[in-house]
Amino acid sequence: MPSPAENLRELARVVRPGGVLAPFHPIGRAALAARHGRPLTPEDTRAGPNLRPLLAGCGWHMTSYTDEDTRFLALAVREG
Repeated sequence: MPSPAENLRELARVVRPGGVLAPFHPIGRAALAARHGRPLTPEDTRAGPNLRPLLAGCGWHMTSYTDEDTRFLALAVREG
């Protein structure tokens, strides 16, 4: 997402409380970084310690987080 906080707030605006957000990628953060020849950095928006507060500040509560070589999946529920 070009503007993660703005985009997540807009998604929260149009989703009912209790709705689920499921950011997914078929490979995890480390595998994706390696595929693109770049290092995995702690500043990555999708890193758990960064994603959880970002989602919370935009109206979402992260309930699940998986970052494996074979997939990236975070689940968040719309607060309300």
